[in-house]
Amino acid sequence: MAALLLSLAGTGLRAQTYGSYTPYSIFGAGDLAHPGTAYNKSMGGVGIATRSNRFINPVNPAAVTARDSLAFMADYSMLQDNKIFRQGDMRSASNTMNVSDIIITFPIWRSSAMMLGIMPYSDTGYGYGYVVTDPDVIGHTGNVSYTANGSGSIYSLFAAAGATFWNRLSVGAEFIYHFGKVEKTFAETFGDSSYNGASNGHNIQITAPAGKFGVQYEQPLGVKSSVVLGATYKTAAKLGGNIESYRYSTGSAALDTLYYKSGVPGNVSFAGEAGVGISYRYGDRFMISADYTRSDWRNTGIDTREGFTGNATTGTGRSSFAASVSQAARVGLEYVPNRNDIRYYYKKVAYRAGAYYKSDYFTIDGKNIDSYGITLGATLPVFRWYNGITLGMDIGKRGMTSGNLISETYINFSIGFNLFDIWFIPVRYD
Repeated sequence: MAALLLSLAGTGLRAQTYGSYTPYSIFGAGDLAHPGTAYNKSMGGVGIATRSNRFINPVNPAAVTARDSLAFMADYSMLQDNKIFRQGDMRSASNTMNVSDIIITFPIWRSSAMMLGIMPYSDTGYGYGYVVTDPDVIGHTGNVSYTANGSGSIYSLFAAAGATFWNRLSVGAEFIYHFGKVEKTFAETFGDSSYNGASNGHNIQITAPAGKFGVQYEQPLGVKSSVVLGATYKTAAKLGGNIESYRYSTGSAALDTLYYKSGVPGNVSFAGEAGVGISYRYGDRFMISADYTRSDWRNTGIDTREGFTGNATTGTGRSSFAASVSQAARVGLEYVPNRNDIRYYYKKVAYRAGAYYKSDYFTIDGKNIDSYGITLGATLPVFRWYNGITLGMDIGKRGMTSGNLISETYINFSIGFNLFDIWFIPVRYD
């Protein structure tokens, strides 16, 4: 990746609010969101084989049936992201905050339930600039300044339903509607005002329906412990909407539209994803879970369609972006000393930890962009029943400095509000 990509990376943050900020979001669908609520994030992002009647788990639609039969549940989470970027001798930093999820679940009939919500799918946020002063390059045009900015988000609106059979097998299905808007602009100006500069960019509006299916099977082991096996499959989402691409001259000389194109994305899609997981639970005290997911983006067309491949022009110093296979391995655990302790509050707190390793869905100049990290968290009980506040922390690293790429060191903080109530309580006395 060109060294100029990071130069003045934090400049745009003062003038614009981003849902997420990373130079890598210039490519493809942007920076894909981490999975789940603050509950999932505090355990490394696991959830495929996780079942709990105390928390909402949107990672697997089959998990919606793990609940008290008359319970209404809601979750609202926020994520605060802090990054330090390194490339060669350059350093930069960013701080952003975004809503992580808004979800509600409720029972339907007997052992079935439903879940409705919205979560970010991806975010685009970057801003950089650089100046070329080499006289052998600029000639008589004066210094040449280049700037680039990008912002926007794509969201996932979803509705899921699940049912449990024979008290062990749970299945779920989910309809997902991706939507959002992303704007990318690139400009070049000359120090000599007698020369026209140029501005180019893309306005992208996305709509994309998809489906997700999940299954969980719980096998009791004795009186208190059990093992859960889980699997999920998300279909590919063919993109609809509109992409507007343009390039026009700027400056004191005559203005001229050099290029303009508007139309549907065409044969472009978000990749599907398959995942498997396993978890072990001992009573209401201890749980450990592991997930593996795989998503193949190579035939989605996202690395060839204008608007997703980075800048509108190519040439020396531009990075080579190619869609790839994304894989992730995650592990997480939860420990509660004693949920029913009436003397010590800290014994009722749910403590969590996790770790993950993930390869991104693209390569830059033929190199994989990997990330890894550890997570910590806890849920603090509030008032009665299962109400609580979940706090989480994610410390990790993404990318590398070798090959003129960018390394990101980050620490994310998440907070989730877990709301629980009982519906349809019969009136015993009038």
